[in-house]
Amino acid sequence: MSDLQWDALRIPIDLAFFFRSSTTQGVVGFYPSPAGATESLLSFAAWEALVADNPMLAELESDVEALLVNRLEEARGYYRVPIDRCYELVGLIRAHWQGLAGGAEVRDAIRNFFARIEEAARAPGLGSHA
Repeated sequence: MSDLQWDALRIPIDLAFFFRSSTTQGVVGFYPSPAGATESLLSFAAWEALVADNPMLAELESDVEALLVNRLEEARGYYRVPIDRCYELVGLIRAHWQGLAGGAEVRDAIRNFFARIEEAARAPGLGSHA
């Protein structure tokens, strides 16, 4: 995903997840915050352009699989994961957030979370890396 494609999705932070919702019959985008998962007003044209460049995104199982994006610091990680992993990340952020900027504890928790995602992606049959 290029920086232009990311910017077109209009996500206000560099961490988000996207999934097909059977309730809305479309794709929804969320980003984790200290208050929980926050829905973003997703640009559907931008999402469709991203799917055109990455056809596997059209195969995400509704309400089950998500595209998890980590662009924090210098990271450029894109993962096809079970949606519960996205909400696990949301819970981690809520549990470890301190003050206005989050603090070192939440940054460490996020790094450790993505290290586990990377490890699972490398293990045969346990995860997939998008």
